[in-house]
Amino acid sequence: MQIYEELSERGLIAQVTDEEEIRQLINNGGARFYIGFDPTADSLHVGHFMALCLMKRLQMAGNRPVVLIGGGTGYIGDPSGRTDMRSMMTPEIIQHNCDCFKKQMERFIEFGEDKAVMVNNADWLLKLNYIDLLRDVGACFSVNNMLRAECYKQRMEKGLSFLEFNYMIMQSYDFLYLHNHYGCNMQFGGDDQWSNMLGGTELIRKKTGDDAYAMTITLLLNSEGKKMGKTAKGAVWLDPNKTSPFEFYQYWRNVDDADVMKCIKMLTFLPLSDIKEMEKWSDDRINEKKEILAYELTELVHGKEEADKAKEAARALFSGEGDDSNMPSTTLTDEDFTDGKITVSDLLVKCKLTASKGEAKRLIQQGGVTVDGEKVTDFNESYDKSRFTDGLKIKKGKKVFHKAIVQ
Repeated sequence: MQIYEELSERGLIAQVTDEEEIRQLINNGGARFYIGFDPTADSLHVGHFMALCLMKRLQMAGNRPVVLIGGGTGYIGDPSGRTDMRSMMTPEIIQHNCDCFKKQMERFIEFGEDKAVMVNNADWLLKLNYIDLLRDVGACFSVNNMLRAECYKQRMEKGLSFLEFNYMIMQSYDFLYLHNHYGCNMQFGGDDQWSNMLGGTELIRKKTGDDAYAMTITLLLNSEGKKMGKTAKGAVWLDPNKTSPFEFYQYWRNVDDADVMKCIKMLTFLPLSDIKEMEKWSDDRINEKKEILAYELTELVHGKEEADKAKEAARALFSGEGDDSNMPSTTLTDEDFTDGKITVSDLLVKCKLTASKGEAKRLIQQGGVTVDGEKVTDFNESYDKSRFTDGLKIKKGKKVFHKAIVQ
């Protein structure tokens, strides 16, 4: 099976501009394509993960990626999928975030001569002359068409700033610049980027007469229609200092049953033939599927060693077997104990499982706390220091596990 057909079979393709031309281009390794990443944080997250996997798949099929870091568009902020305006970042923060992105991307993409290249649109966008841009690029855009774009329509009620209104023009200009200087002929992105990507293809055709193509990938949603990669604490990050390998593993280990096979198809590099066999498995093997999903993705992001550790720690939790030393933990000191004891509320706050004692009390009243396998029902429950010698295991809700130990 060729790459285009495989992407389609995995459910990754959402929209394309010219299907037959794109099919031929990427199946023959002729795509010089780019995907953009705006540096809105100092780490990539699961939302970027699909795009990175797509780049990896296409590079393995002989196509050449251009990774575009939005050091310039980061000054504006993409309004797509937003109900309010993004916070303005300083140049120093933007540059720091760009540097962090590059380190993480090197785990997925092979950079080098005749391989992938990484560019930063700050190198050309920050040098633009406003009047020249209006005359050269702005004249190619219809305001009426722009206002019909989904990324703008959803913001019109709350108010769309003129700053954000320019984002489509900036992204389109990126495609034109990369076409002229790097030979880019295709742009990939999330399904919410469709309007912006069409702007780029049309700009290239108007300014150069060359063909340019765009393809969006299906956004990864859970069975409730919400974006995957979100937890009660926020995003699932690829940076191990923000989301530990164990937490990353546990996130995928605990996805809804209805979403498991979809995630395996779209995110893992397991052969489709193996996946089709897994689809035939009986329902009582759902946990086995979840383990496979969690392990494959943790290995992709954090490497085999960390994936093995996370798997062992998870098995230690669920079956009492395996090594739990890699479970997220908090080390307590003598100062945390009063007369050799610590209350469950203080323990939850100390382990940052709750923000306050009040939140801890509500969680306990709702039956959401288990310590060493026993559900906590008394807010005033306390634990002797001796209980922490081998580590006290805390379970918050159904999916958050933590271990408290003494120094």
